[in-house]
Parts: sequence; C-alpha cells; structure tokens
Amino acid sequence: MKTIHEWFIEYGQSHENGKNKAIHFICVPFIYFSTLGLLSEIPSLSMSLLLPATLSGYAHFGTLLLPFVLLFYVRLSVPLTFGMALFTLICLFLIDLMTREGIQVGLVSLVIFILAWAGQFYGHKLEGKKPSFFKDLQFLLIGPAWVLSFCYNKLGINY
Repeated sequence: MKTIHEWFIEYGQSHENGKNKAIHFICVPFIYFSTLGLLSEIPSLSMSLLLPATLSGYAHFGTLLLPFVLLFYVRLSVPLTFGMALFTLICLFLIDLMTREGIQVGLVSLVIFILAWAGQFYGHKLEGKKPSFFKDLQFLLIGPAWVLSFCYNKLGINY
C-alpha cells in the first residue's frame, strides 16, 4: 500500500506547471463540492427515516458513500482525514442550505462540475500531461487531499 507521500509525489508529477496547480487549487474543491451536490440529488429514504427532520437534508446517497471515502483517507493520514471531514461537512451544510433556499442543487452542481472539469483539462493541456486518474481512479480522491496538504503546509500542520 502506498503512503500518502508516495501518492502525492506521483500526483505531483502531472501537476508541476504553476498555472495548472493554481487551476487545480480552485477546481478540485469545486469538483468535490459539485460531486456531493449531484449525489445529494439521489435520495436515500431509509436514511431520512432514521434522522430527525433537522438533519434529513443530509440523508442522501452522497452521505452513504462518505464513510467509504473517509476510510480511504484515514488509512493514509488521520490528520488529512480530519481536514477532509471538515471540508465535507462544510460542503454538506452548503448543499443543505441551498436546498432549503429553493436553489436547484442538481443544476447548480452540474454546471459547477462541467466548468471545473473543463478547467482541469485546460490545466493539463498547459501542463502537457494527462490527468493522474487516467492511470488510477484513486487519484480522484488523492486530488482533494493533495490540495489540502498545501493548506496544512502553510499552517504548519503535519500530516
């Protein structure tokens, strides 16, 4: 099993261009958010029946997948798992807020998803290298942690 540092080194090999990195720092969090937003459109009746009404907006297919996503991160880095969990909670809160405000989460998420991926592919065109996930789909989960690792480094947090 690769360590988080090995994943980041390999991921970083296709993210060396400064413009591509900057694009990723913007687009990767938006892709994560929009993916959760799209998954939130797939309701989970069994979960919503178990939760109080105030939390029922958090009961959807996206939240069913989150334990598996967080398990992926925890086996690589506990500190990064906490950061990803916090970012995920912020995303879920915003999605719930959008839903309560009557905003079409699915449509907004789809637009963000398409624009963010267009940005990513443009960044890789500038880089001259294919996205890492073409090699291994696990890089789709490494990307958000890689972006977060730069925040941790700036704050002096070890991961």
